[in-house]
Amino acid sequence: MYAPQFPIETERLRLRPFTRGDVDAVFTYRQRTDVTQYLSDGPMSHQSVTEVVQLRVGQQAFLAEGDKIFLAAELRSPQRVIGEVSLILRDAPSRQAEIGYVFHPDFHGRGYATEAARVLLQMGFEGAGMHRIYARCAAANEASWKVMERLGMRREAHFREHSFVKGAWDEEFVYALLEGEWRDGAGR
Repeated sequence: MYAPQFPIETERLRLRPFTRGDVDAVFTYRQRTDVTQYLSDGPMSHQSVTEVVQLRVGQQAFLAEGDKIFLAAELRSPQRVIGEVSLILRDAPSRQAEIGYVFHPDFHGRGYATEAARVLLQMGFEGAGMHRIYARCAAANEASWKVMERLGMRREAHFREHSFVKGAWDEEFVYALLEGEWRDGAGR
């Protein structure tokens, strides 16, 4: 259905498929509690990161519902993996996808997540022909939902105490953007 050409370059980033050589770079941030604070999983061991990266090596295209495109977010200069982004085909008949992003805290606050997520929206709308793309985050994760707002996404839902995660009730925001809104310039 959709297979983008890689790498995809922005002003400061190169988005590319994962390789086995990315394990150590991903481990530097996935082992941290401040990174996993708002994720459903906890800090990962080196072995777990190795397994996850190996799975992501082949996730580069949409062939069927549920397929995922996971990309390493690498600084163009100096070349260094600083995060990861995802575009997931959630509902093929309704043409709906979800985006996600995780970045090393040393690179927070510099606009990298917004820059990379904008590419995901472009891939989803212009490449894969999606009608609606959404993103989710913990309600307490202000940095994440501010990225979504900078992208022109609108808050559609606030799920209160919707799941019990890590010993506490989780609250979640859902933001979305429609294809027509993207065509009209939202998120660019």
